[in-house]
Parts: sequence; structure tokens; C-alpha cells
Amino acid sequence: MKAIAIEQFGGRDFLKVMELPVPPPGEKEIRIKIKAAGVNYVDVKIRKGLLKERLPCEFPLIPGWDAAGVVDETGPGATRFKKDDAVYAYCRKPVIKDGCYAEYVVVSEEVAAMKPSNMSFDEAGAVPLAGLTAYQSLFEAAQLKGGETILIHAAAGGVGSFAVQLAHDAGAHVIGSSGAANHEYIKSLGAHAAIDYTIRDFRQTVQAMYPDGVDVVFDCVGGDTLTRSVDVLAKKGRLVSILDATVIKQLQENGVRAHYVFVSPNGSQLDHLRQKIEEGSLSTHLAAVLPLTEAARAHEMIETRHTVGKIVLSVGA
Repeated sequence: MKAIAIEQFGGRDFLKVMELPVPPPGEKEIRIKIKAAGVNYVDVKIRKGLLKERLPCEFPLIPGWDAAGVVDETGPGATRFKKDDAVYAYCRKPVIKDGCYAEYVVVSEEVAAMKPSNMSFDEAGAVPLAGLTAYQSLFEAAQLKGGETILIHAAAGGVGSFAVQLAHDAGAHVIGSSGAANHEYIKSLGAHAAIDYTIRDFRQTVQAMYPDGVDVVFDCVGGDTLTRSVDVLAKKGRLVSILDATVIKQLQENGVRAHYVFVSPNGSQLDHLRQKIEEGSLSTHLAAVLPLTEAARAHEMIETRHTVGKIVLSVGA
């Protein structure tokens, strides 16, 4: 099969087109013929070797954890799907090696779900990682409830866009932080207010709007944005970040109700997101759809950290 893979950690030029064996499905596994693979910033971290101490890796390493496609073959004992079913999945495995920048991927049937019927494969390929990250951060970690107020940093990004929609759908009052150019976009997703972090410290704006603080801050930026977010939390507010576990641990030790989320594969939650998509309360915006062979260009775009929505690699017709 054709795949984009690396043989050592490094720059974008290390992403090469390779011919690799088609993986066979094992016990209770399915093989997906990939139509679209989502591109996420974690793919850049994997390529650079920034997560090698945390996640075991083997070469040649195919990046990519998002896939939408059709079931090509089912392994022994796999009964949830049948051949030619249209599915999508978050495909992270214990050893990082056989990812989704390829024509085929094998995953446990438990982590896949039927593709939303009202989405193209390209659109569906953009959902799993970012959608599950937003869902698990808001409803498992933060325990967000209707009527609460949430500040979402990087609200126009891949994860942030899903978080705005999910929080709005849950009945929360949503404040989105982004550059001014993206304010109309995040408001169209359901944000009740948009603040421009480039003009002044977001803390001043939020504190003026909510002197008693907000119930939840969802951080998709990290760094100073994460640490300053403590200052806008209500007395019993919760802070969730997807970027810096070390800082979160330090905040916890100082009494802050802080949580770090590293998204887990979950087929039942993907099915819940499918229902939301088919109901019309959840959608995705594609910043770009590129051919598989332009994975390096996709990485160049996502490394700017200013893409609106998601980037997808189109793998097959």
C-alpha cells in the first residue's frame, strides 16, 4: 500500500512516500480502506520525536490518528461492522507505527463508529481526534453543565471549534478567544461572546465581563495562556488543558481544580458525535483538503498554529 512514513525523527522533509505491506486484521479488528486522514498538531510532535519518551515508536512510522473510510476486511470475532460499511475512527495504538497517512489501517472494532451519513469522507476524517478531545475535556474532565460559563482558548482551531459547538449544545454560555478575524466564525458555531487576545490580556476582558469568574476554562494554547487562566476562574471553577501535564500537576498541587486530557479512543463516544452531526448540532470546517502526497505541506500549514478548522489528507476516491 502507499503510505507517508518517516524512518527517523526530524523535519517535514523526512515525510516520504513509501510502499508498505497491507496490514491484516487480527482478533476483533477491522481493516479500513482509508478515504481521508485528518491532520493534527500531535502528528507534528510525533514526527519531531517530541513524544518518544512518552509513547513507544517504531520505524518506519506512519503518522496520523484520524481516519474515515470503508471496512475492507474484518478479523476473527469482529461482528460490529461488515465489509463496505462507511466508518470513522480515532486510531491511536499503544505503539506508534501504523497510522492513517496510508491507504489502509487496522484498528479494534471497538474504537470505530459508523460515519455520519450527512458528511463526506473528507469531513468525517476531520472529526475523531479533535471531536473526542473536545467531548472528553468538556464532559468527562470539566463536568460542564447547562447554564455554566466556559472560556475556550483557540476557539477557531480544530479542537476549539468542536468545543464551542458542544458547549453551546449543552446549554453553556460560551466565550471564545481568538484573533478578531475569526470572531464571526466562532459566533456562528454558538459562542455568545468573542474576545481578541491580541489586543489586550484576555484576563482584563473576561474579568470585566464576569467579575466573579467563569465556571470552566478550556485551554488549547498552553504556556502563559494556561497559567494566566487561573485568574479568571470562579471560586469552584475548573481548568482543563490538552497541552501541558506538568503545569497542570503544579496547579493541582496549589489547590486549583485543574485537569489534563490526552484523548482516548472511544467508539461509543464517536457514535454520540455522529448523532450530533446528523441532528445538525455539530459540524466541521475544513481549512484545506490536500492529497496524501502533500503531507509535508499539511504539516507546514498546521505548524503555524493559526489554521481555522481542520486539515485533511484525501487518500482515495
